[in-house]
Formats: sequence, structure tokens, C-alpha cells
Amino acid sequence: MYAWMGPFIGALIRPVGGILADKIGGAKVTQYVSVVMIISALGVAYFMQQAYVSATPEEYFLPFFILFLVLFAATGVGNGSTFKTIAVIFNREQTGPVLGWTSAIGAYGAFWIPIILGEQIKLSTPEYALYGFAVFYGLCLILNWWFYLRPNAEFQNP
Repeated sequence: MYAWMGPFIGALIRPVGGILADKIGGAKVTQYVSVVMIISALGVAYFMQQAYVSATPEEYFLPFFILFLVLFAATGVGNGSTFKTIAVIFNREQTGPVLGWTSAIGAYGAFWIPIILGEQIKLSTPEYALYGFAVFYGLCLILNWWFYLRPNAEFQNP
């Protein structure tokens, strides 16, 4: 009943990522958002796991739901900062194709994430999917630092 709110918030808040990227740099925004996404995914996993074994699972709904919305808001901000960063890194001829490719990859995420989560829910282990997402976000955190925030990076905080 409430699942639509996550993507809605993520889409609405996306411009905030671009605005923040203009002010403090896209790589920094992406780095902070990645940390928030890791923590949120782990928190959602924890509360889902607790609800599955509880006699009163409704007690875990509010913290689960808040972290769920935070996770989607963070993805929206990260999306905005990533697209802003692409426009800084690539020249005019490359920017359009790279943005198109990035949008296509993002669409795959929007397709696969519900499928993966749905399969894990059927197995009564949705926390495994969220742990996997947290690991992926951790990998993104490392790659973002390596390419854009480490001292000798080719592009410093684009």
C-alpha cells in the first residue's frame, strides 16, 4: 500500500542531488549518499528480519518504513549528483551518450531490484537482498572514492 512512496520521493528529491553537487561537488554528495544508503539498507534488513520472527511485527513497521523512505530519498539525491557529475567529467560530445547509457543501466536496477527482493520475500529472507544491496553500495562507495576523491584522482570531486 505504501510502496509507491519510495520511488515517488526518490524522483521528487533528485534535483536536490544536482543542487548539492553544484555546491559541494558531485563526488562528495555521492559519497555521503552511499553511506546513507548502506546504513539504510542494513537498517531496513534488520527491521524486516525482526518483524519476520516477531509475534507483533507491526511494532517494526514505523522504523522500517522511515528507513525505507530514507533509502529511496538517498537514491534520488545520488541519482541527481551522479548525473551532474557526468556533465562535468565528459566533454559535450560524450555527455549525451554517457547519460543515456547511465539511464539504461539505472532502468535495469529499477527492473531487477523488485524481482530480487520479491524472490527473497517468497523465501522469507528479504534481508539477504538488502545485505546484497548494502554490499553493492559499499562497492560504489569505494569506486567513487578511488576515481574522484582520493588524493591523486584524475578528476577531483567533479
